[in-house]
Formats: sequence, structure tokens, C-alpha cells
Amino acid sequence: MGDWTEKDLRYVWHPYTQMKDCEELAPILIERAEGVKLYDAEGNFYYDTISSWWCNVHGHNHPKINAAVAGQMERLEHVLFAGFTHRGAIELAEKLVSITPKSLTKVFYSDNGSTSVEVALKMSYQYRQNKGQEKKRKFVSLDLAYHGDTVGAMSVGGDTDFNRVFGGLLFETEKVPSPYCYRCPMGKERGSCSIECLGPLAEVLKKKGGEITALILEPLMMGAAGMVIYPVEYLKGAAELARENDVHLIADEVATGFGRTGKMFACEHGGEEPDFMCLSKGLTSGTVPLAATLTTEEICRAFYDDYERGKTFYHGHTYTANPVGCAAALASLEIFEEEGTLEHAEELIPILHKGMERLRGLKFVGDVRCIGMVGAAELVSDKETKEGFGSGERKGYEVFKAGLSEHLILRPLGDVVYLVPPLSVTREELEDVLSRTYKVISGLGG
Repeated sequence: MGDWTEKDLRYVWHPYTQMKDCEELAPILIERAEGVKLYDAEGNFYYDTISSWWCNVHGHNHPKINAAVAGQMERLEHVLFAGFTHRGAIELAEKLVSITPKSLTKVFYSDNGSTSVEVALKMSYQYRQNKGQEKKRKFVSLDLAYHGDTVGAMSVGGDTDFNRVFGGLLFETEKVPSPYCYRCPMGKERGSCSIECLGPLAEVLKKKGGEITALILEPLMMGAAGMVIYPVEYLKGAAELARENDVHLIADEVATGFGRTGKMFACEHGGEEPDFMCLSKGLTSGTVPLAATLTTEEICRAFYDDYERGKTFYHGHTYTANPVGCAAALASLEIFEEEGTLEHAEELIPILHKGMERLRGLKFVGDVRCIGMVGAAELVSDKETKEGFGSGERKGYEVFKAGLSEHLILRPLGDVVYLVPPLSVTREELEDVLSRTYKVISGLGG
């Protein structure tokens, strides 16, 4: 393993990584994976407690997905998707339309979560131009949001570590306070509030609705913000405000889709029908990159005209609707039906939530929040004041390092430690993960 690690450090630049950290903890060389476990070159196993960045749904090396990918490779590995098509893309689009909110009837393929968001932003923007609504050029989003790392996606993201250094590249958007119950922007307590955090959004839309084309948010769970889970009443209220002000609703379900929140899509919790839905990550269960942006018949029709009128949507990707990706996605969706994935998760959700709640009594755990098969614990230095740790203390990183010795991948979001296991995890595996996680966090030094 040593030679490979040395080569890695010589040639590779890892994402979201301060490479100086690798002087202390070198990247772990993973050789194989099975189910919810990863195995390194020395034979050690690690529970993939974050589903390899939230994308693995059915466990690693699922035979059905592997067979679908291998079979597709023998027939057609790639073809341009402008003027050509293939059965996998058609079948997948039909399937996605059948399982998403009924407002969504058209599927535009791309290759990752960021690009699925870029597509939605550009479609909404150009729709207004095509319809003669030229003043509606702005977007409104949440101040802690993360929607990806491309320039448009960063522009509708929050002023966070992900985006701050690139501020000079970004276009202006309207930002409203995030519905972060533990650190309520309105100074309320969830048990007695009336969702006052909707107020700033209502005010922006009242004053500037004529300038705003779309509202973008992650339904019910803001992933990279620290697994911030907010009330369904906020989602329903935001959607209603968008409709009242002729503002498109873009549902970024890249992280929340495909069963993570206990339903296939988080929008289902509130019965919302967005104008756009962005999908990726779990779409192929993490096998190969693929993304999709779904939208309405009305929006699609606004681009339908004679070529010379300039209403064509000039956007595309080399790997749009890649046949191998479509084959993996179709197999993944079949597994949901054949193995009762959501039903299995429903049985495990109480176990996860109970195990996470146990963490609340630990010294440095200020908040515990859960939805579906997602659980998070926010670490603080003072539970009474909710004061966090200084950036130099890196408690989350301390948990990550300690977790490795317990065969856990607890890669934090700052000082938020979270569990997002594959939905295929067994009860025994989940209980073991929860027990080990408790041991790691309870062992944090002061």
C-alpha cells in the first residue's frame, strides 16, 4: 500500500481536502467493496456510513446493477444525444416521470448534481425570456444552501466555505434566512413557533417577485449545510409563496432523493409539485455519473418554435444520457421494487433515530436531528449557549480520525457528524454502526 499512497500524494489532488492534512493522515487505499463495507489494501473494513457521499443506495457491488452495466457495455457504451437516442434513455425518462410529482413530464439528462442544478437555473431563466417576461431574471435561495460547485450553482448557494473565495465570479441573487431550527434565525423554539422563518421569504417575494424567476431549495434537508432538517410546513409555505408570486420552484433533490428521507423524494412529504426537480447521486446508486433535471410540459413548450427564433435551449453535455449510466439507473429503480427498499428502510428508521437520540446526552452534542435514514449530531463547546468550536479545534476531524479505528467513515461537515448509510444496511449492521459511533463521540477530549 505504501507505494500506491506515495504515488497518490505525488500526483493526485483530492476534493474538499487540505492536502497538508495528508502529512498526518494519508488517503486510505480502498481495494474492494461489498454491501455496506469498504475494504482497504491491508484487509481492514470500514462501514460506509456516508454512502460514499450519499450516493450509494443499494450497497456496493449489487449484482443486478453490475449485470446491467456489463450487458450495456457489450451493446452500446456511448452515443451523442443530439439527434440520436437509445432505449435506455427513453425507458429511464418514462420511469422517472412515472415516479416523480405529476407536474413533471420532461427529462433533461446531464452528468452530476451541479449540472442538474445549472440546467434548471438556465431553463427557468430562458423560459422567462422566451415568454417575454424579461424582468424576471433573479433567483432566491437560502443563505446556508449548497447546490453544487459550478458557477451558477454556487451563485444560489450560501456564503459558506464552499463558495466564499469565489464570490467575485458569482451573479447576484436574493438570499433569505435558512429554516435552521437549532439556530433559529427568528429566535424562536420549534415547539412553539409558527414558522416565522417564512417571513423573510414572503417579504422578498412581495417586494421583488416581479424580478424573480425561481426559488431553489433542498426539500426538508439541507445536506452540505450540516444536515439541517426543517419542518414540512416551511416547505409547503415556500411552495405556496412561489406559486402566488409566479416564481418557479426548483426542488434540488440531488441529496434528498431516492429514499433518503423515508420517501422516494422529499417533496412527497408535503405533496409539493415543483416546476423543476434536480436528481443525481442515488439515481444510479453511485455506480456511474448521471443526472436528470425534470420539468413541466408548460416550460418545455416555451422552447418549442422555429429554429431561427432563438428559443432553442443551448445546453448539453458530452455524456448526456450515457447508455451505461441509464442502464445502471434502470437497474437501481427495479431494485427498489424487487427488494422493497423503502419498506426495508421504514423498518430501520426508528432504530436509527433512537440510536442517534442517545447521542444527545453526550458532553459535546448540542443537537441531534434526523429524517428518514439520515441522522446528524452537531458538536458544540457549550450546550447551554450553543457556542460552537473554533475552526482550529476541528472536533469533527477528530471524530473522523477516531472513527477509522472503529471501522467507521464518519467524514464530518465541519463539526456536524452524520450517518447516511446505504438503504440496504441490515438491522445488525446499523446497530453496530450506532454503537461504534456512540463510543467515538463519547471519547472526545475536552
